[in-house]
Amino acid sequence: MKTRDIKTIDVQAKEWFDKVNGNHYFSAIISINYGLKNSITLELPFQYGGGDHYRDEAFKVIKKELNTFRASKENDSYRKVYEQNKIIARYYKQENCLKRELSK
Repeated sequence: MKTRDIKTIDVQAKEWFDKVNGNHYFSAIISINYGLKNSITLELPFQYGGGDHYRDEAFKVIKKELNTFRASKENDSYRKVYEQNKIIARYYKQENCLKRELSK
């Protein structure tokens, strides 16, 4: 998929907090062009990270799996790249999930 074909990116994340060790973990589903004929779904598996880290990881997965955003500099933030390419990005994170609710 070419960068110009991407119109929307939706990231739905679930976060679990390990109270024993004090660490945050997440998993997420990335929907590209949701509801359109060329829609694609990618998955971020269970991994360490809290806050907005899932947004950075989603951007990395999109770059790698779809071979897109090649012109962007390595240190460009996802916000800047999406803005330059006029991509609508929506994020939702469900906190306080159970560990078993996150995808492996």
